[in-house]
Amino acid sequence: MNTAITTPETTSTLLQQLQTTYNQPFLELLFQAQQVHRENHPQNVIQLATLANIKSGNCPEDCKYCPQSSRYNTGVDTWDLPTVEEIKTQVQTAKANGSSRFCMGAAWRTPPSETHFQQVIELVKTVKAEGVEACVTLGMINPDQAHRLKEAGLTAYNHNLDTSPQYYPEVITTRTYDDRLNTLKAVGDAGLQVCCGGILGMGETLDHRLELLEALLQLEHLPESVPINCLVPVAGTPMAANEPVDPIELVRLIATTRIHLPKAKVRLSAGRLSLSEEGQALCFAAGANSIFSGDTLLTTPNPEANTDAKLFAKLGLTPTEPVLVHGA
Repeated sequence: MNTAITTPETTSTLLQQLQTTYNQPFLELLFQAQQVHRENHPQNVIQLATLANIKSGNCPEDCKYCPQSSRYNTGVDTWDLPTVEEIKTQVQTAKANGSSRFCMGAAWRTPPSETHFQQVIELVKTVKAEGVEACVTLGMINPDQAHRLKEAGLTAYNHNLDTSPQYYPEVITTRTYDDRLNTLKAVGDAGLQVCCGGILGMGETLDHRLELLEALLQLEHLPESVPINCLVPVAGTPMAANEPVDPIELVRLIATTRIHLPKAKVRLSAGRLSLSEEGQALCFAAGANSIFSGDTLLTTPNPEANTDAKLFAKLGLTPTEPVLVHGA
């Protein structure tokens, strides 16, 4: 089932609107994005989220950017699901470092068994009991699984579209765009927040990037959080030699996202190590109001917590407080 709800005619109009927004003079774009941001979000506040890799490697998918695919020789470490106590310790550390959302990622095409899925349910309950938002990304899930995650206390489910429908087959062939849309519909129908974004730097064109935003805007359940990742090339993957993303292009896309998805958190995600402090500051000025905190994102490096804290102090940014009551 495709969750797109617009006609080809309105889709064309929407893409034209995105192009117009993106292509306006840079300072005008930043000004407009900052106005929209101020109308919809508290000022000088940023949400920190921690991403834990709860099952690493041996994924059967062929995503050309991913070191966890079993199809590529990347030397990535592999492990299975952690214990409840291990996750409890990680959540407490993340919370102490300012994170108000704890995300857990498993390198699966889909949860492989009921036993594995029930283990994840217990991990979700553990995160919620610590008083922070719980988010997972487990690959494709069905409506029943989405409802069970909701009942366990899950706040959000991450399932990125990665790129535009048109460019998607150049990146992944082991699942379709509709497969991803079906999971997003199941997640939204269950009452979970949709966390959905994409990756820049995979060889896509500007139109592909804007078509990704177009696809996000056509979802039946608009995303509460939009992670914008810059590719971190990993040796052994087909995209190991890709060129880095131009920082100004990144800022333009963040600003365009902020303007057209005014209520969503825009999460500056993978690839921050390649950005200067000035580059990150421009991203925040353009409307990014969330990051992943911690020295790794699944298998790729990320700025350390104390590095982020120093930058936030320079910029006058304050992490959001956890919004859930302990044990709720």
